[in-house]
Amino acid sequence: MKFRAEIDVMPLDALLDPQGKAVTGSMKTIGLEMIDGVRIGKHIRLFVEANSKAVAEEKVKEACTKLLSNQIMESYSYTLVEA
Repeated sequence: MKFRAEIDVMPLDALLDPQGKAVTGSMKTIGLEMIDGVRIGKHIRLFVEANSKAVAEEKVKEACTKLLSNQIMESYSYTLVEA
């Protein structure tokens, strides 16, 4: 079976996000003062070939914790659907 994972990796709320802070400042410059608190992360889509959804989920978690996110500075969430 083939599964598609949509993964979002974001900086932890307790940590400074310089890129998000710069974009927040730019919002005010272009007249969008009502937009605040921008946080910049990354979105990853990948496909997993596995015998079951449980196995695919295990592999996605492993990819997230070992490679796709830095557990000290980032959190991740994902959705997994049959492709």
